[in-house]
Amino acid sequence: MSKTARDIMKLIEEQQIRMVDFKIVDINGQFRHVTIPAEHFNEETMENGIGFDASNYGYAVVEKSDMVYIPDLDTAMIDPFCAVPTLSMIGNAMIIDYPHNRPLRQYPRNIVLAAEQYLRDSGIADTMMILPEFEFYLFDEVGWQVEHNAIGVHLDTAGAHWNSNTEGSGNVVPFQSNYHVAKPFDRSYECRSEMCMEIEKAGIPVKYHHPEVGGAGQFEIEPLLCQMSTMADGAMNVKYIIRNVARKYGLSATLMPKPVYGEAGSGMHVHMLLLKDGEPVFSDDEGYSHLSRTAHYFMGGLLKHINALCAITNPSTNSFKRLVPGFEAPVTVGYATSNRSAVIRIPAYAKSPKLRRFEIRNPDATCNPYFCFAALLMAGIDGVKNRIDPHENGWGPYDCNLFHLPEEEKAKLQHLPTSLEQALDALEQDHDFLTAGGVFPEELLRNFIARKRRECLELSQIPHPAEFEKYYNL
Repeated sequence: MSKTARDIMKLIEEQQIRMVDFKIVDINGQFRHVTIPAEHFNEETMENGIGFDASNYGYAVVEKSDMVYIPDLDTAMIDPFCAVPTLSMIGNAMIIDYPHNRPLRQYPRNIVLAAEQYLRDSGIADTMMILPEFEFYLFDEVGWQVEHNAIGVHLDTAGAHWNSNTEGSGNVVPFQSNYHVAKPFDRSYECRSEMCMEIEKAGIPVKYHHPEVGGAGQFEIEPLLCQMSTMADGAMNVKYIIRNVARKYGLSATLMPKPVYGEAGSGMHVHMLLLKDGEPVFSDDEGYSHLSRTAHYFMGGLLKHINALCAITNPSTNSFKRLVPGFEAPVTVGYATSNRSAVIRIPAYAKSPKLRRFEIRNPDATCNPYFCFAALLMAGIDGVKNRIDPHENGWGPYDCNLFHLPEEEKAKLQHLPTSLEQALDALEQDHDFLTAGGVFPEELLRNFIARKRRECLELSQIPHPAEFEKYYNL
């Protein structure tokens, strides 16, 4: 049931809330916030919002940067990380346009809502269900330096294999052998359990948490399936909770795709399915892996546009250090059942018709989750509308380990982009599926591409420590 202004005012009174925090999402998918004393928060604030300068958020030029923030009352939650009792809300950005404000089309939450409406208008389905898997590392210490005379990174976790000769208890995890290890090797169990409890309090049901492959402290928290727009907010809150609980335990959490050289990278595999009038659209007992033609066409749309999608689902230069063979990261454009080497994997354990689905394995958590989920939906709708059959297009099914194919067979496969620059090139050339129905504004995509190209250029000009090892004495 939707919360009303009266509900919020009652909550503030009962919980003796002193501050009300407004969380706003920038173009990179990070929270920014503005806080007001609770005594200044009233029904007028909830209806008319508060003004803010959005010039540093990435959406507007300076001369048109004044915005209004309208809180979404349904997202209200007590922030567990504030010593002063604080009520937190996510909201929407509106352009000041008298006499009536209008939604900022580039704002991430508005794009997700537009994509959901586009799905309903298509008649294909009325609901997109999403399940992102959150993989992350926990470090005891981390630091970096990018100066004219010093460039480097140092990170450490007591249980990592490199501490086998200094860790007095002997409780170290062998290289890439952390998957599901139990205590005493699982040192962060209590920390992650508290993360999950706080995630549940935030209204996001949790399926489980566990150690992941990376022996240097990699873990995973997986929620349950949830409606796309709700899970987009949920993804923001999950990342916020992971980082803040880790800090409470004296740890540093990162969802960076490849923080540790040679170790497993962290992805954000996204499971998805469609419902229409509450019934599954993707289920068919006679189809390959019990998936319907609609599901196959949806996969076809994802695979057709996968290079362009990578610019949105993997929008960092570090993303492509994860997307390499040998680390369970997908590099091959294709689909299969229970196969982690293909971009799209159909989980064999999802046997119930209402749970039959697939996951796309290339995304990572450096993405803006609103842009990511909306882009995946738009690509899938394009596939259904144009009946893009993944099998007829040579994308599988690949029911074999693609990493172990002979080299001549590997040469026939289509692969993901190997750099952010390549992905941006693809997005520049292939984005009509995103702008369909006005869901992704053209100006947002141009702005996004330009910002990311500047980012690539900046990073390409910084010498890398490994370059000294390779070239210093040549």
